[in-house]
Amino acid sequence: MTRRHGYGLLAAMVTLVVAMSAAIYVGATLDDGSRHTRAVGQARGDSGNDIAPASTGAWVGTWSASPVEGEPGTEVQGLAGRSLRNVVHTAAGGTSARVTLSNLYGKQPLTIAHASIAVAATENSAAADARTMRRLTFGGSPSVTIAPGRQIVSDAVRVAVPRDSDVLVTTYSAVPSGPVTYHPRARQISYAALGDRTEDPHATAYTEQTEAWRYVTALDVLSTEANGTVVTLGDSLTAGSTSTVGANSRWPDVLADRLHAAAESGADVPRYSVVNQGIGGNRVLRAGGKGTPAPNASALTRFGRDALGRTNVKVVVIDLGVNDILRARDPRTLRASSIVAGLRELVAEAHGRGLRVVGATLMPFGGFHGYSATTEALRQAVNTEIRSGRVFDAYADFDKALRDPYDPRRFRADYDSGDHLHPSDKGYARMGEVFDLEDLKGAAPAQL
Repeated sequence: MTRRHGYGLLAAMVTLVVAMSAAIYVGATLDDGSRHTRAVGQARGDSGNDIAPASTGAWVGTWSASPVEGEPGTEVQGLAGRSLRNVVHTAAGGTSARVTLSNLYGKQPLTIAHASIAVAATENSAAADARTMRRLTFGGSPSVTIAPGRQIVSDAVRVAVPRDSDVLVTTYSAVPSGPVTYHPRARQISYAALGDRTEDPHATAYTEQTEAWRYVTALDVLSTEANGTVVTLGDSLTAGSTSTVGANSRWPDVLADRLHAAAESGADVPRYSVVNQGIGGNRVLRAGGKGTPAPNASALTRFGRDALGRTNVKVVVIDLGVNDILRARDPRTLRASSIVAGLRELVAEAHGRGLRVVGATLMPFGGFHGYSATTEALRQAVNTEIRSGRVFDAYADFDKALRDPYDPRRFRADYDSGDHLHPSDKGYARMGEVFDLEDLKGAAPAQL
């Protein structure tokens, strides 16, 4: 071989490697929790708010969950050698699907050797309908490496995803990856199995159970049922803490069902899906831990990623502020105006994207261990501002709907889970029922 031909072959090989690397990393976006994080849709080459022609449908979020922190016990090995089968529940059906995987809290690259998606054979099970099992690819490759602090969106795969169904998203990593980015206290059981069982439709090997979602943070579908997404941003009251595990009885679940039923009946309501970005303990102003990125990032920090960055978002619903009050170092030095200012900042950022924002009053917590005359006064002051109409475009009065009429500092007894902070399933249903669907219509007010 001549030197010239050798150089030519070497150049061709380099070009091929570069092309393959570009394909593997296509769709990767920064996932550091920054409120200015570039939307995933922009990384895919679309605006994130564009609607596909009616003949093909529109990409919408059918499920999502916010990354919270690195899973304890996975700091070194991650969960290498295990297939992680996440069970997620859909708010809208579609003819194609794509998945977002996050390595936000990873400290080293995460290599996913294989991943799959399938519709569950039955609810709350690791068994898949074998006819729907599909291998996920990333830039055409069955494997992908996600850098620390980043996320990636899979290629779209053709699969019929029914609304109000369980979907299984399974990942397998063969090598240690460090901390597993996860969402704990999911109120949904997911599964794990030894070895690469990503395309195994049977549940037999999936003997490990966890109430957490690992790596997966979003499922989008190409839908003819919905043409936009409602993002509900909140704390444990939105995440559904104390609701029945596996029952999908969080208030955003109830809202999604109501919105779909109303649209199907011909009511003049938006045809939107609903996704849940609630994190237990979340606050408007401060993170829930130390580190870079911080665990349980504040709403002001995660807003770009968890709200504005969701697929085809049209409306953001914000139910936050209780933890700013209850977890304050000294409630006597906290000002309700600080919480309200934070909420207004979120609204302004959403308005800058042309998005409508609906808020919620803070529900009572009398009887909870953080209750005092000071914390009650702060709650009332925040609610007064919300009811004034000077914070959100519209609001749901969850406080009025769930409080005891004879002692408005507390929940009505049948709406109380028993801890005096979180609702019962009946209470969550009430929240979803009193939400005015008309409030989801329209866009942000014109900027003067």
